[in-house]
Amino acid sequence: MFLTKDEEKIFDGEMGEAQAIAIRLLVSIGEINGADSLIPIKSAHISGVSYKNIGDGGLKFLKKIADKVKVPTTLNPLGFDMERNGPVEVDRDFKEKQMEIIKTFMSMGIKESFTCTPYYFYQKTSYGDHVAWAESSALIYANSIIGARTNREGGPSALAAAIIGKTPNFGLHLDKNRVADYEVEVNGKLDYSGAAALGLYLGTNYPGKIPRLVGFNYLRDFELKAFGAALAASSATSMFHVENRTPDDTLNRGKKFERIEIDYNQLKNLMEEKSSSEKPELIAIGCPHLSKDEIDYIASLVKGKKKDKDVEVFLFASRETIKNSFESVKIIEEFGAKVFADTCMVVAPLSKKYHKTAINSGKASFYLPMKEYGGQEIIFRNFNDLLRWAVVDY
Repeated sequence: MFLTKDEEKIFDGEMGEAQAIAIRLLVSIGEINGADSLIPIKSAHISGVSYKNIGDGGLKFLKKIADKVKVPTTLNPLGFDMERNGPVEVDRDFKEKQMEIIKTFMSMGIKESFTCTPYYFYQKTSYGDHVAWAESSALIYANSIIGARTNREGGPSALAAAIIGKTPNFGLHLDKNRVADYEVEVNGKLDYSGAAALGLYLGTNYPGKIPRLVGFNYLRDFELKAFGAALAASSATSMFHVENRTPDDTLNRGKKFERIEIDYNQLKNLMEEKSSSEKPELIAIGCPHLSKDEIDYIASLVKGKKKDKDVEVFLFASRETIKNSFESVKIIEEFGAKVFADTCMVVAPLSKKYHKTAINSGKASFYLPMKEYGGQEIIFRNFNDLLRWAVVDY
């Protein structure tokens, strides 16, 4: 890799140990992947914020690399809502270590965002911007819906990029690697959970390949968010195209692709295979974090209704989304559900209290059953079906 004179000084430790660690990490990643140089970035987003995820080893590394960031930088969710102390109680050691992590990040000049959807309020990202985003659902949204350019960063590499203000020039930063590999058509109309199930199906059967969705222009951005989150969680795929809609679909002009045709029943069967037949203890919505449109829609469905006392309902969104959805949040909480910021169903230790969780998220259906995420029994359904458990006389 070519380094400028200023970059060589950082590499040699002339700007301190933290910056040297950061740039050496970026150069190592770049050399492994054939990058020719480092390129400037407009922003960074860091995953691995919850103490549940990074533990003591991650905290030790964070303190060692801590330095002021050079670009706007946001953070993924942590292990609990800092204002409401939910969704489940955490022990004193967990809370102290979590706050130590947050204090370290804040000392670096990083925004108090704590969301997997930084693009809603915290990051002003535009088409063509080079960024360094970790969090699989955020980076695939950035690449596919916004048309920004980021590789699949891990928490440490995104943090290193934020400190240096640059990232290695390879992978999805280059036009040639952003072209679709195959086309997809489904013989049925998808809702939010159907789109998420399609993401799981493609991630499992075509891992690492970039799909081009044909006939999906009816899907709203938050439904494409659900699709991309499931696709990225279940595979190494970090980008998709929607025919004549997503910004970089122009790269596919004149190319012919193998077309995969999927029967809608295949997706229904996939959801059924992942679902327990038992009544859930908890219904958790917001993986990825909810948009204002989603919160408004949920409020319209539960307005004036009464929640079943035997089932908890938790919603997860960013602080700013909740703030900008005040009236809808009020309706949802009058119904009996709880709306949490700062955290989510995956990184909060839900399994301390709940073992049977119903979700409408493909990403959550991938992670929650894993042992390291609590080994949950899940029920994967669309939101209207989940309401049949949540609402009295639905």
